[in-house]
Amino acid sequence: MKIAIVGPAYPLRGGGISTFNERLAEVLQELGHDVIIYSFSLQYPSFLFPGKSQFTDEPAPAHLKIRTIINSINPFNWLTSGNEIKKARPDLLIVRYWLPFMGPCLGTILRIVRGNKHTRILCIADNVIPHEKRPGDLAFTKYFLKPVDSFVTMSKEVLKDLKNLTNKPASYQPHPLYDNYGPGVSREEALTKLKLPEGKYLLFFGFIRKYKGLDLLLEAMADERIKAAGTQLIVAGEFYGDRELYEQIIDKNDLRDQVQLFTEFIPNDEVKYYFSAADLVVQPYRSATQSGISQVAYHFEKPMVVTNVGGLAELIPDGKVGYVTGSEPKAIADAIVKFFQQDPAVFAAYLKEEKKKYTWDHFTKTLLATAFGKQ
Repeated sequence: MKIAIVGPAYPLRGGGISTFNERLAEVLQELGHDVIIYSFSLQYPSFLFPGKSQFTDEPAPAHLKIRTIINSINPFNWLTSGNEIKKARPDLLIVRYWLPFMGPCLGTILRIVRGNKHTRILCIADNVIPHEKRPGDLAFTKYFLKPVDSFVTMSKEVLKDLKNLTNKPASYQPHPLYDNYGPGVSREEALTKLKLPEGKYLLFFGFIRKYKGLDLLLEAMADERIKAAGTQLIVAGEFYGDRELYEQIIDKNDLRDQVQLFTEFIPNDEVKYYFSAADLVVQPYRSATQSGISQVAYHFEKPMVVTNVGGLAELIPDGKVGYVTGSEPKAIADAIVKFFQQDPAVFAAYLKEEKKKYTWDHFTKTLLATAFGKQ
């Protein structure tokens, strides 16, 4: 088939969504399909983008066709982009939806594409109710949903939200592994690369936004049991919000020697060092749908502590690949302490087995079956 993917991709530095879209394109190409990604020339106006840059300096992914044409805030561009995709007549258009701000742009493009009376439209819905709400969210989302034929969600929480807004066909398939970061390295090599001494390490990974709860984890790090054990926290990700809040918590609790900050954007080829250095990945979220961080942790076979919010716990069998806990600092601290009291081998076998559920093969089969009404 001719397949178009509409969503962030190189040279955008969209984190997990860009990486996912590119990996999906590779998998579909391996299955014999002709795939092109239509990405953004402008994804966010500056007031909506709290990071330092929207673009990456990394090399372009090999063997992928990417058209950087969509401007999220220019309605004239929506018409020209929609008409280009309409004339290309893909058999299937896969569109990512993660933020209501994109509703008017993507909804308009999809309406135009439908005019060719040929292309099936499937949405991979990351969120339909956003973590950080703004006026107009519901109207924008409803506008986007109308021209879509079917949906795949990666958490049961999002599927439930979606069912409250539309009765169109929808399937749940968990987020596949982020297996594009390459194999892990030895702990010694990872610590040398990061210039860290030997010790016990937790990892908080990804863009730092309020809903991800880094402040809760920093408060947990002040627990006397964690301090006495000499446990360190690696924070690896760019601040997408007020850095000062986190700095104040670090200073208030005298955590400067316990917290290692790597708060520049992490290139794909360096991700392996952070996960290989860590004993435990912690996701102390206040709210969540699914998290790609869990699938990076599964790829590197690292145990996890996640808070019991949204869809996070769906993928983490408690006591087997880590722990599911409350989102209060004391509960997070209790789970961390409990982890280090266990033999790491307890988790290793479960991690190897559990990650087998999250292959790209499973995901693409569900995606294609849903798109063509065969689920």
